[in-house]
Amino acid sequence: MASVEMLMPKMGESIIEGTILTWLKKEGDSIEADESVLEVATDKVDTEVPATHGGILTKILAKEGDVVAVGTAIAIIETNAPVTKEVPVSAVSPKEEVVQAAPALTASLVAAVEPEAATHSDERFYSPLVKSIAKEEGISADELSRIPGSGAEGRVTKQDMLDYLASRSKGNSNHSAPTKTPPSISQPKVAPSLTGGDELIEMDRMRKMIATRMVESKRISAHVTSFVEADMTNIVLWREKNKEDYKAKYGEGITFTPFFIDAVAKAIRDFPMINISVEGDHILKKKDINIGMAVALPSGNLIVPVIKNADQLNIVGISKKVNDLANRARNNKLTADDVTGGTYTVSNVGSFGNIMGTPIIPQPQVAILAIGAIVKKPAVVETPTGDVIAIRHKMFLSHSYDHRVVDGSLGGMFVRRVADYLEEFDLETAL
Repeated sequence: MASVEMLMPKMGESIIEGTILTWLKKEGDSIEADESVLEVATDKVDTEVPATHGGILTKILAKEGDVVAVGTAIAIIETNAPVTKEVPVSAVSPKEEVVQAAPALTASLVAAVEPEAATHSDERFYSPLVKSIAKEEGISADELSRIPGSGAEGRVTKQDMLDYLASRSKGNSNHSAPTKTPPSISQPKVAPSLTGGDELIEMDRMRKMIATRMVESKRISAHVTSFVEADMTNIVLWREKNKEDYKAKYGEGITFTPFFIDAVAKAIRDFPMINISVEGDHILKKKDINIGMAVALPSGNLIVPVIKNADQLNIVGISKKVNDLANRARNNKLTADDVTGGTYTVSNVGSFGNIMGTPIIPQPQVAILAIGAIVKKPAVVETPTGDVIAIRHKMFLSHSYDHRVVDGSLGGMFVRRVADYLEEFDLETAL
């Protein structure tokens, strides 16, 4: 028998730690290689972690609720197979090299952070390294919240901490952290008023995360929404005609979502300034067209997996991606990479019977499209012999965009172009 350490795996390009949610196995259990052993939560997604080796789970090193850095041992497995102890390539990325090279600071990465630092009202994400530096240097939660961050989404980096400590040691008030502007939307903290029939339900982790991000997005972006009605008749007729052949050929169904994503990807190529993000006083124009699609989970929460390089896929390719991501989302099988890198998002509110909506922009994107329900309506149709009234399949598109960087002309023309691509769908398109 040989002992092997099971390490906290890397679950995404920007993920450097995870929180142990639940151990699915207990000490002494026999496990197979690739069998799910525990559930881990990151700031992107909750996912199951498979065993790296088969054998006996002899020791659990990280308990439920612990925040563990990528590459840290979380369990010991006794296995009959000879093993070589090494850190998997996927467990450490160049972004974590600074953590590996700073043992004096990383000794307490997995240790519990002082309650004040862990529970204060600052909603920013702090890496284990930043938390460790703050603890070692005696930086309070309030002081930490006022340190300006240069990282993605305003996150505080190691260099930000070092620069701040250098300025603090010099007693330079010009470099002291500025007072943080309080959010424009606040929730008064009052004791809940309950009657005999009321039920007080605590938000789960994902709902808390969604709530925080939605409020933050409304604070950051100047939301404006434009509406367009699209004629979906050609797509409805094509799908009705081909759905059985599609299922027989590919072994799965085809929904309307691939058509929406295809039209959005084409429109983004026409209007690339929708495919941007705001970086301080600069606009970052994205090269890749990565479209997120909101998926409702059995719990009632929403998650947004991303179809990477959607403009390079045909309808069949997009459909396969949509089905795969939606199925894995509903079965809690998404990885962190599946929900990162989005540059534009589509939300199908029509699947709930809604005809339109005003969605909130997922940061740091600058726009999101809500797809309404497809309904039959009488409409004026132009023909070579004159106008006629006909029954058509109509649908509203609701385009919310960040008015800081997207003006009404661009926001309106973009959603109109999406509708044009949907209306012009070729009925002779082959499977």
